[in-house]
Amino acid sequence: MRKLLFLIFLSLASAASAATVSFTTESYPPFNYEDGGVLKGTDIEQVQMMMAAIGTDYTIAILPWARAYMLAQTTPMTCVIGTAHNAERDKLFKWIEPLLVDRNVLVAREGSGVHASSLDQAKFYTVGTWRGDYTQAVLREKGFPKVDISTEFKATLKKLMNDRIDLMPISEMSIAKLNRDGNTLKTATVLSTQSIGIACQKDFPEDLLKKMQATLDQLIRNGTQKAIFEKYEIEPPQ
Repeated sequence: MRKLLFLIFLSLASAASAATVSFTTESYPPFNYEDGGVLKGTDIEQVQMMMAAIGTDYTIAILPWARAYMLAQTTPMTCVIGTAHNAERDKLFKWIEPLLVDRNVLVAREGSGVHASSLDQAKFYTVGTWRGDYTQAVLREKGFPKVDISTEFKATLKKLMNDRIDLMPISEMSIAKLNRDGNTLKTATVLSTQSIGIACQKDFPEDLLKKMQATLDQLIRNGTQKAIFEKYEIEPPQ
């Protein structure tokens, strides 16, 4: 009987080690996006390099943020890429970080007539964000009275460009890419600074988590992460 239980345990352990990791994320250039059917972005490339080095099978799905985030909370062997690590989220996941340390700013459409050089001034305007994004909590904590919630990043950006909202929070490093894509964004004021990482479901295997973290640490130490940032023409805040 003991031998049978031992064999079952080995079988389960082997299956766990061979399991595929499911990564979810949202479309948010230049960090995560699809171009001609190919997944690209600074976060995507770091994850691809990490998993290739470890030799573990994986998938990456781009979804609306609320769904991507929910799946990583509720589904075993699932991690959401590009997640801001704050106090509210800290104990909800197991973490691998940083994919980058980012500054989030409020932006307006160039030519919109919106001027807000401080958070107090920004509070006079309607600020848009998207469901499930951590900036919902940031705007609430900072006392913004007029917040418009969309389903995803692209929907909020479209509202901004069509003057349906006045401001939106965005990664400072994404502005140049979005403007190259035909948007006309200008920075109003800084909203927050945070570590961005990979958030994994709480039952995610510790041994695999440690391997992924060690591999990311190596990408940072050997300059690979910096080279990826340079490839996408972004410069993290110092």
